[in-house]
Amino acid sequence: MSQFDLELKSLQKIYPGGTLAVEGFDLNVEKGEFISFVGPSGCGKTTTLRMIAGLESITSGDLLIRGRNFTSVPAEKRPTATIFQNYAIFPHMTVYQNLCFGLEVRGMPSNEIKKKVDDIIDTLELGDVTDAREAALSGGQKQRVALARGLVTEPDILLLDEPLGALDANLRKSIQEELKILQRDLGITFVFVTHAQSEALAMGDRVVVMNAGRVEQISDPFELYTRPKSGFVARFIGRNKIIAGQLENGSQKRAGVQTSVGLLAGVPGFDVSIAQNGTAAMLVTPSEYVDLREPGGPEAQADENRITGTVQRVNQIGHVVHVDVRVNDALSIKLETHREKIVGKGVAQGAEMDLCWKAERSTIVLDAV
Repeated sequence: MSQFDLELKSLQKIYPGGTLAVEGFDLNVEKGEFISFVGPSGCGKTTTLRMIAGLESITSGDLLIRGRNFTSVPAEKRPTATIFQNYAIFPHMTVYQNLCFGLEVRGMPSNEIKKKVDDIIDTLELGDVTDAREAALSGGQKQRVALARGLVTEPDILLLDEPLGALDANLRKSIQEELKILQRDLGITFVFVTHAQSEALAMGDRVVVMNAGRVEQISDPFELYTRPKSGFVARFIGRNKIIAGQLENGSQKRAGVQTSVGLLAGVPGFDVSIAQNGTAAMLVTPSEYVDLREPGGPEAQADENRITGTVQRVNQIGHVVHVDVRVNDALSIKLETHREKIVGKGVAQGAEMDLCWKAERSTIVLDAV
């Protein structure tokens, strides 16, 4: 048996007329892994999910589930279950009847259906609404019913297409936490599609970032946040500070970017053997790693980047502070930091400040345009 629950091998989708929706997707998903797909609208993430579910045909490539090729197997014969944003709960049935439906279609004996449905009701704490219909359910209850209906069939893989998109912010956060705990307890592989980067990072063991049908990067959340491998990922994920320039003096462990404020150093996020000096590049640093200091301190160390600018705006929202710093006519940097990091440091509108951060905290990626 394969060590992977899901394998995508050069998966491709081309629609009639030649529109490329997904290009050469390769991915191996281990049993019990939580994979998040994220990207802008039209990037191919939902199309990929639908190909896994069997709801969308595959133009080329192979799709394997636990070592068996399901590329051409119809949806109803795949060991997957799908939860959609609209939940697709049958309004004319009670919650209990909704949960029984999929098992009845499979011809399962009634005593087995009762046991499985009772078990999933206990797991998701739906005992108070078993006789209710969809119209009487809250958003959170609908979400749990949809999850229960997907899980009661005991799929090898649960596919979730923006299942939290219809919830308000507070409930969405609560369901995120419950969903992650449930997935770990059950040990079922989840493939989760979302357009919200914070949700993808919070939920996924690994995150797949897609753009225009292509996979830009597959990484664990921390690596994705701190070590983007492309300009698109740098801009799309996190609160990164991006300074454009030209590549200079690249090596395996350190490279420089010549910018409008001088040479800045960082860790290369590309194959330095194929990059030439003068190539368009960008220095990318998570906002959390940048310190604001009053000017006139000791000279910058060899492992530190430092630039000077004038504070244009300070806006505090709770414990989070947004600071806009104008460095020169071509460069303005927006920082998001905690109040504790700037208290007593003279950060105020019109003040001149040094922005300092360790070079190792920066990643250099190519193609700044």
